[in-house]
Amino acid sequence: MSFNIGLSGLYAANKQLDVTGNNIANVATTGFKSSRAEFEDVYSATKLGSGSKTTGSGVRLANVSQQFTQGDINNTGNVLDMGINGSGFFVLNNNGSLSYTRAGTFKVDKEGFVTNTDGTSRLQGYGVDANGKIVNGVLTDLRIDTSNLAPKSTSNISSTINLNSTEKVIDQTVPANKFDPSKIETYSKPFSTPIYDSQGNKHVMDQYMVKTGANTWDVYTLIDNRNPDGSLPAAPTAPVPSTMTFDSTGKLVQVSTPVPPTVPPTVPTPTPVISSDLKVTTWVPGTVTNGTWTANGASANPAGVTISMANTTQYNADSARSIPTQDGYATGQITNLTIDGSGVLLANFSNNQTKPIGQISLASFTNEQGLQPVGGTSWKETYASGIPGYDAPETGTLGSIASNSLEESNVNVTNELVDLIKAQSNYQANAKTISTQSTIMQTIIQMT
Repeated sequence: MSFNIGLSGLYAANKQLDVTGNNIANVATTGFKSSRAEFEDVYSATKLGSGSKTTGSGVRLANVSQQFTQGDINNTGNVLDMGINGSGFFVLNNNGSLSYTRAGTFKVDKEGFVTNTDGTSRLQGYGVDANGKIVNGVLTDLRIDTSNLAPKSTSNISSTINLNSTEKVIDQTVPANKFDPSKIETYSKPFSTPIYDSQGNKHVMDQYMVKTGANTWDVYTLIDNRNPDGSLPAAPTAPVPSTMTFDSTGKLVQVSTPVPPTVPPTVPTPTPVISSDLKVTTWVPGTVTNGTWTANGASANPAGVTISMANTTQYNADSARSIPTQDGYATGQITNLTIDGSGVLLANFSNNQTKPIGQISLASFTNEQGLQPVGGTSWKETYASGIPGYDAPETGTLGSIASNSLEESNVNVTNELVDLIKAQSNYQANAKTISTQSTIMQTIIQMT
């Protein structure tokens, strides 16, 4: 019996050495989780009990459990290097077979799919619809789309404007004061805004503010009214202005845009449109009139361009405008990719636009210890682990994504070296047990 006890001890110590050695060997493996050998004692017993004088029968390996503690997150500078700060696993798909990993060393294959290091498995996540909205709930192969971003014609413009209340009034009934963009004395303040047509061509929209009364201003809107050298020519036709009216406190009351009479001229002129917006429905080089603007095969937004004037004031301060915002843009080429903490892959384009192209999904398990290691720093689902739950990072108990970073191994080398000393001592002690038993056997043999 003592020989068997000693042998079980040698086997257990050998397994402890194996586990410790494997931990040390993978100290530099990205996303590796250290293991721990767990042992239990052995007793011989019957169904009716073993009594109070039964000696043990040795030791056996109960389990080799992995320790899913957090590893250090270190910066790498590669955007597709990703570490998970918290719980969860990346999901990989290899021809329908799912595996799970903490190693975020990803790359892009020739088809644009995000894959693991050896290119055999694709990273799983959520795609986007035509409007750039993340489609949650359905896992798909994440793909980085490098195609150009189609242009968008301008439909809305907004800004914050203040018009100086002390600006002198310009009497436009005087012929010399009649509005002329080439003569600065005929207007109070000009503003320019870049806008785009359906093909992404850039145009310049000029707005000229003319103070016509104590609390009234006329606004002339001209598009592409520029000489090749950038200078301002006179308007080829008399543009129709919109009128802004302010109250005594300097707040905007209304914007009225006269509507030209219809044909025939005998039809009465419609009532002016009153709101806080200017509506530009036509683009004609030099002025704004009715009709449809086209140039070089491109066109303006068919619904017109709405210029929000709601944030316009008339205070005793310099006439100035904040940087305008408008929703049109030219054709864009992808310049770089960023990944935020929630796993959203955001493409940045040369036209200063951004567009989400997918979101990483993380998996969680009720019993992580039940996962089956399959090599390649990956695990497979088992009955003991439970079925995985999929969701976006930073949802519930799931951790966040650290892009440009990798999670290092959680192996503590100092602890592992101490465990080596312990395992070696255990091995020697059990070998001594067998040696002692052998000596006793030799003594008994000699007595006979």
